Amino acid sequence: MKNVIPIFLFLVFISINNSGTAQTKQNNRPNILLIVADDLGYTDLGCYGGEIKTPNIDLLAKKGLQFTRFHTSPLCAPTRAMLLTGNDNHVAGMGSMFPVTGTPREGKPGYEHHLTDRIVTVAQLLKDGGYQTYIAGKWHLGYEDPYIPYSKGFEKSFVLLNGGANHFNNNQIIVGNPPQYRSDNQTVRFPEGRFSTDVYTEKIITFIKDGEKEKPFFACVTYTAPHWPLQVPADYIDKYKGKYDMGYDSLRTIRFNQQKKMGIIPSHATLPPRTSRIKPWAELSAEEKKIESRKMELYAAMVDNLDEHIGQLIKYLEESNQLDNTMIVFMSDNGAAAEDFYNAPRGFGPFLREHYDNSFENMGTPSSFVSYGPQWAQAGAAPFRLFKYYSTEGGIVTPLIVSGKHVERKPGLQNAFVSVMDLAPTFLELAGIKYPDSYNNKKVAPMLGESFLPFIKGKTKTIHDPNYVFGLEHDGQCLLVKGNWKITNISQPFDETAFALYNLEEDLGETNDLSKANPQKFKEMMEEWAIFKKKTGVILKEKGE
Repeated sequence: MKNVIPIFLFLVFISINNSGTAQTKQNNRPNILLIVADDLGYTDLGCYGGEIKTPNIDLLAKKGLQFTRFHTSPLCAPTRAMLLTGNDNHVAGMGSMFPVTGTPREGKPGYEHHLTDRIVTVAQLLKDGGYQTYIAGKWHLGYEDPYIPYSKGFEKSFVLLNGGANHFNNNQIIVGNPPQYRSDNQTVRFPEGRFSTDVYTEKIITFIKDGEKEKPFFACVTYTAPHWPLQVPADYIDKYKGKYDMGYDSLRTIRFNQQKKMGIIPSHATLPPRTSRIKPWAELSAEEKKIESRKMELYAAMVDNLDEHIGQLIKYLEESNQLDNTMIVFMSDNGAAAEDFYNAPRGFGPFLREHYDNSFENMGTPSSFVSYGPQWAQAGAAPFRLFKYYSTEGGIVTPLIVSGKHVERKPGLQNAFVSVMDLAPTFLELAGIKYPDSYNNKKVAPMLGESFLPFIKGKTKTIHDPNYVFGLEHDGQCLLVKGNWKITNISQPFDETAFALYNLEEDLGETNDLSKANPQKFKEMMEEWAIFKKKTGVILKEKGE
């Protein structure tokens, strides 16, 4: 019996020591901060060739990795579905963010308009794996209780369920679709008079501050800026006054040339022609130029203000000694927004003109509804063709910056192809969590995205295999990328025979359709499209629908 107690104490010591080591390893897992801007254009940031003051985001890029070939969907809801699931938007349930009633897609898998149980979100897996999970900002992935963030893995949330809202109050901006906010699982109202970017920043900081310091966090702040309506706080409203009197044609050229100078785009790139529906700046009257300049001033102020709040968030992490253990990811959800609902003769136009005042003196206030339209969006999308909604590069290539903890690759521009589906698997690998075959006793679809953590750590030179295929479809906007080759279809009304073929290495602006000149490559790409369509459950719009 003499040796029993010493042996017992030794085993207890070993047990405590091993437990402590495991706990320390658990606690040292990095925090993840995901920042999503809404409708931010490819050239808007200083680090992407823009003139808007964005020092905080620029510093993230300088210290981290700045991607030049990051692909999203052409609209916000499908991008968010892909972001949180690592899967195609159809598999996730967001095959279309528009109504499909009365179409062949009605009631079909892939067109549920909310996240489905075919997938499990990265937030659910991180939460189950010991992470604290928070979100503040825009959701746009379901309105009913089973589909809100609280039910999809976020233990603390303050979100706008809609796709857009007034930035200062609860006033309706879309007829028949009043703004809906949730604080966890409770219906709440937006704090009247506060600015959205300020509110969402404050909420996410509070969630982190009130959390358990010994546990890592996954925090998403999904801003609604600079999404229309273009509204800004009073101290920002004149910050860019007179800065855009040169006009949108000149701004587009300036940004394009600056991107070449910075090495973001190749020196041989050419600027695509102005979209035909855009009136040349030189043909505008003095009054028209005055109004147009004001639109861009307001947009720039929103982006500037967004950067300031991101700086506040980073400062909090630094002062609370959490920054050194945090990976920060910044992105935009799609290309620059060209919508101009206020001036539409039908649809939302009459409602907006009845309830909002866009007189020059009132532009940018809470009672105005300003959009900057395709003319400025094309400048925001330079060097690409078109903008948000379209499956051209202008609609789907956006800024992506990865900075902070575990970014061991040499900082700078990264030309490797990466898609929004690759983020969720990267976060899971960073956290040491595997994606399951089933969840809640139900089989779930495997992720289509791939982790690029080895690339971030500098262990690999590329992210995807050279033969990797990225496909996408939303509302008849179709694309498929394989290497430097791309097919896309933006026909309206939709016609599946209208695909075009482009070599993105030679033709970044997608101006030279090679489908006739290179029929073999076109055939190969169309065969890949057929495989993708079947694999993801795409049901295409019917011609003329």
